[in-house]
Amino acid sequence: MRTSENAVRSLPDIANEAKPHAAGALEWVGMGEIEVPVSIGTADGRTVQSGARVTAYVNLARPDVRGIHMSRLYLHVDKSLSNEPLTPCSLRRLLKEFLDSHADLSDRAMIRVAFDHLVRRPALVSENSGWKAYPIVLTGLLERGQFSLELACEVVYSSTCPCSAALARQLIQERFGEDFARGRPLDYDQVVSWLGSEQGICATPHSQRSSAEVRVKLAPGFELPVVELIDRVEHALKTPVQTAVKRVDEQAFARLNGENLMFCEDAARRVQQALAADERLVDFWVRASHYESLHPHNAVAIATKGVAGGYGGGMDSFAPLRR
Repeated sequence: MRTSENAVRSLPDIANEAKPHAAGALEWVGMGEIEVPVSIGTADGRTVQSGARVTAYVNLARPDVRGIHMSRLYLHVDKSLSNEPLTPCSLRRLLKEFLDSHADLSDRAMIRVAFDHLVRRPALVSENSGWKAYPIVLTGLLERGQFSLELACEVVYSSTCPCSAALARQLIQERFGEDFARGRPLDYDQVVSWLGSEQGICATPHSQRSSAEVRVKLAPGFELPVVELIDRVEHALKTPVQTAVKRVDEQAFARLNGENLMFCEDAARRVQQALAADERLVDFWVRASHYESLHPHNAVAIATKGVAGGYGGGMDSFAPLRR
């Protein structure tokens, strides 16, 4: 006799019924790279949606249980992140749902949400604008009723080497001495023409695309300062890469680079000072990486707020933003 297609069957639950081959508690168990849409509220009341990849974990505190209920984690992630904007409250609530659904197995929960946040940026001079994508990572942890939240972002900027600039200026001075003999009267128009020529400006400093990776631990009671954090970093560095660029914008960018010569140490300190006074940040970690055009390796500087028990130099400080 065939079983009706509509009849309810009892399906085996091996993870719940079978004992582990080797007993032991596990630090984290869950799902990685869950694909889901997320949205962030903006200051003007709009929301910006992005595609995210989510890691959802709980610990497995009971050594005698073979596995957790992974489908529950997925369904909680899908329901929460697909239907409401990301906020500290929504992430804390989601982590509590993880633990409530694993009440007999787990007492810690973690979520990591990685996505690119699109921001429309104006050109430096012209009336144009364009979209810029900033990698964002939110990491929430709920442990013994205590919720902590970390926000990470990456800002790409241009850096012009101060040493290279000084060496280029010296060569220009020497060329000027060769082309305009000492003691002879200078012709203004001739000098102006010389300054605008490749013959006169015979050397230029090297510049390169650079990256500031920033991780901050957020204090409770604030909304997610995603764009505010990005703006603070960009304003400190002064040379963020541009989107829509006409010649007037490119010239303005060249001026900004000339007025903001910096080693990676300078860049890290600029961001460090910009973040130090923000009351929303319990702690922070900054890595400035200059992808040198002079040689095939990078110049790197790392700075922290230096809070005891925070980001003060442990190996975790070297975890990349993109992972």
